[in-house]
Amino acid sequence: MFHFVLFVLYLYVVCRFVFPLPWCTRCRVLLAAVLLLTSKYHLIQQWVFGTMFSPEMPRALVVLFGGLFCVFVLLFSLTAIFDVLLGVAWLVRRGRAVDEPFRTRARYTVGIAAIVLSVIGVHQAMQVSDVRRVELTLHDLPPTLDGFRLVQLTDLHISRLLNGPWARQVVERTNALNPDLIVVTGDLIDGTISARRDDVKPLGDLRAKHGIVTILGNHEYYFNADQWTDVFEQLGMRVLVNEHLRISVDGVGLVVVGLADQAALEHGQPGPDAAHALQDVPHEAATVLLTHRPVDIAMHAQSGIDLQLAGHTHGGMIRGFDALVVAPLNDGFASGYYSVGDMHLYVSNGTGLWNGFPIRLGVPAEISEITLRSPDR
Repeated sequence: MFHFVLFVLYLYVVCRFVFPLPWCTRCRVLLAAVLLLTSKYHLIQQWVFGTMFSPEMPRALVVLFGGLFCVFVLLFSLTAIFDVLLGVAWLVRRGRAVDEPFRTRARYTVGIAAIVLSVIGVHQAMQVSDVRRVELTLHDLPPTLDGFRLVQLTDLHISRLLNGPWARQVVERTNALNPDLIVVTGDLIDGTISARRDDVKPLGDLRAKHGIVTILGNHEYYFNADQWTDVFEQLGMRVLVNEHLRISVDGVGLVVVGLADQAALEHGQPGPDAAHALQDVPHEAATVLLTHRPVDIAMHAQSGIDLQLAGHTHGGMIRGFDALVVAPLNDGFASGYYSVGDMHLYVSNGTGLWNGFPIRLGVPAEISEITLRSPDR
């Protein structure tokens, strides 16, 4: 379906952007061919590397090809906006179309804008995340835990694009916050253990007073989740799969629950099971739920969860994509804070992103520092 949708977008760009250009036929055919290859970038990766999620080629080529794909996506988006504006102009002008010279100039503007915005967006995507601070009051949080600070990392997607040196800077910035707890809500990697072993080593230097708790995202399951679980635990992380962990602070407990990702079902492993993970957890206990995707929100709210932390969406990556594309695919949740019944939901924009669409425009990556407050403080 993914590749089919991209082909449909390609046909639209060719019909509405390429063919109307006042160029020679050979030039337009050449541009159409380049855009076809660009739109099929991920399919070509799958043929060459056996996966579209981790192209093991020089970083400069990952940036180049990923950037070209971003140009293609923006070319489609801006062309669609231009066509809508043409339709509005046709209505306002009572059936008189905009003259062809203006439309030609507008198409050149669209093409240049797609290239410039892609360069800016790819550059932004490769930067180390800033810290985003959030303060939340949990109904069940005892006064003893007031001010408890946890840092959420998610969607690091450590790869040829966001590599070991990048991961080292993320770790240094995270440790500088001196958090009480670090949680990682999935998609730590893109690639096999042999390809990523050195790149993930900096994660072993993460430090928090009560440790590092991790869950698996869909991308871990693409590259043998069981083996990656062993690696993460060797790096000092506690990996939760449909289970919970009690953290004691001055004799008072905070429960951290971690669920499997839905992708587990596609790989013959148990999917998310909140009921099993919450067994023996008192309903009145302060509970933080870690899920990779922002799904099953209403059910979790009814289960007595105080706070659910998720990622997966990358915040939409481009302002406007969050509401138009990403939210509808994720139960209406794309980025930031939501209140669902008595439960808080926080969806991080992601600390990194997938190398296959490496762009951020108006949706910055983040290291999320979340301070928990007690209503009785």
